[in-house]
Amino acid sequence: MRLIVATDGSEESEEAVRYATAHAVALDATLEIVHALEPGAELVGGEIVLPGGEKATELAEETLAAARQLAVDAAETEDGSLTVETQLLAGRPADAITKHATETDADAIYVGHRGLSEQQDLVVGSVAKSIVDKASVPVTVIR
Repeated sequence: MRLIVATDGSEESEEAVRYATAHAVALDATLEIVHALEPGAELVGGEIVLPGGEKATELAEETLAAARQLAVDAAETEDGSLTVETQLLAGRPADAITKHATETDADAIYVGHRGLSEQQDLVVGSVAKSIVDKASVPVTVIR
């Protein structure tokens, strides 16, 4: 079983990581933490490059590392029974996350209700809502 949790470093996404971790432990599932960069980002030679050529890999990897540590701490297990993987995604977050879930045969997606782009969500629509609309697997939205 594979569970995906999306993170952007916000408090809401941290809560989603904790919640998904509890489910992964209970279900003996692999927990995959994903971080999707904004539109226009591309993976080029293993580096995430934003429009204009700025590299964002280090910041994205820090976000994933922090979420991974949060999951390990939340699991409260030292026997290695929780398998945690991380994946950087590029593109519109809802599209990238749902596409990745389909490609990896994920069983569920967990996402925070609001993330770091709350102001943008008011204009272009919530990432969480878009994931719910586009996903082919169950989605849990954490408030």
